[in-house]
Amino acid sequence: MLSKEAKIVIVGDAMLDRYLVGQANRISPEAPVPVLRVRSSREVPGGAANVALNIAALGGKVTLVSYVGADDDAGCLSRILESAGVRCRFLTATHSRTIVKLRALSMHQQMLRLDFEDDFACEDHAALHALLADELVDARALVLSDYAKGTLADVKPMIEMARSSGIPTIVDPKGSDFQRYAGAAIITPNESEFRQASGYAAQEGDAALEMQARTFRESVNVENLLVTRGERGMMLVGPTAPARFIATEAKDVFDVTGAGDTVIGVLALGLASDMSLVDAMVLANRAAGIVVGRHGTAAVTHEDLFGGTEGDALTEIRAAQRSGDRIVMTNGCFDVLHAGHVQYLEEARKLGDRLVVALNSDASVRRLKGASRPVNNFEHRRTVLAALRAVDWVIGFGDDDDADRDTPRAIITRVAPDVLVKGADYTIDTIVGANEVLLRGGEVRTLDLVAGLSTTELLRRQQVADASIKESGQ
Repeated sequence: MLSKEAKIVIVGDAMLDRYLVGQANRISPEAPVPVLRVRSSREVPGGAANVALNIAALGGKVTLVSYVGADDDAGCLSRILESAGVRCRFLTATHSRTIVKLRALSMHQQMLRLDFEDDFACEDHAALHALLADELVDARALVLSDYAKGTLADVKPMIEMARSSGIPTIVDPKGSDFQRYAGAAIITPNESEFRQASGYAAQEGDAALEMQARTFRESVNVENLLVTRGERGMMLVGPTAPARFIATEAKDVFDVTGAGDTVIGVLALGLASDMSLVDAMVLANRAAGIVVGRHGTAAVTHEDLFGGTEGDALTEIRAAQRSGDRIVMTNGCFDVLHAGHVQYLEEARKLGDRLVVALNSDASVRRLKGASRPVNNFEHRRTVLAALRAVDWVIGFGDDDDADRDTPRAIITRVAPDVLVKGADYTIDTIVGANEVLLRGGEVRTLDLVAGLSTTELLRRQQVADASIKESGQ
């Protein structure tokens, strides 16, 4: 099981990924380029920050050490990470701005990318090393996430500090000089990066790849070499045991953005949780298979990895998603179904092709609404909802006594809807599951409610009417 107490320190190039999402239906009259009509925008952590986000999403205790600029983008990145549970120890660069990558998307396709970045190689790395030494005191693993932006320009002292502290260093390398990572416990290049750094030409068969990897591992003086191979899975080569090959678990590949971040984050958390290297590798491979099936940089959750067999509804939803259906999701108690509910659900369904309703269990409704609720039990509420033309699936949640289960966050994460919807009495920042949906590239919307119509209000009116009748009778 993954530890929530073992601290992991990440040092690397933190970035802010900004997305402009809309529709491109015409060509500009000014130049032969498409015009994107922007409908929404979102910002998510990238680079080393995405590694930290992946660890935090799995409940890990993580600290991110990185350079940022003296700008609003640094504040934005810090707020997103801190709200997700990442402890940020940022150093403000003197001559560089925060790295921002701006992408324009239409119909899930990237039209344009603009990079706003300088280089951190000339910064005061002595200050970075001092900060790292302080953070490593109670750490269980060090992750070096190298995107060749200069944060890891002087990486050798970092690896030596970790070795002196008796903790493993896991490196996501960059460039062709892997000898600079000598002494690391694990480096995790993809196959293309491995080929470039090793100088070996591609050859047929796993045996040839293993032979090349063994020679290269010894030449760069690292303990273990983990090569990620895309649709062919992963290969692990250590100092003694035979190479370990595992197949990919990806069923559909929509976007490989950030998959390497997920691999190294899950691998580090597994090792910090006292897993064997092979077990941590298998878990990282499973996580990579999940994130490549989502759009944009994405973080896996504990429910993604350990949620168990999906029920019939989730299986059907997955099939619909693979067919290209746009999945809309909402949640609630829906105790006494009324016209406001029906209108709301019909409007929600119009935002996509299929509608999923996450429905609070009876125990959950009691905890939220009081001992007199629900008026209608779960099966009755589910049956009525499922009979509505707008509703395709109803999935219950909150059966146990854990108060945290009264939110639909886990089931929203598992469904991974394209659109998450709540009533206009919520704001985006108060909608449970909004962050998870936005991080996957989805939308979060609010819909107007019918004034004066709510289960609570209807029950209150009924109580007033009953009291009035009783008083008249007396």
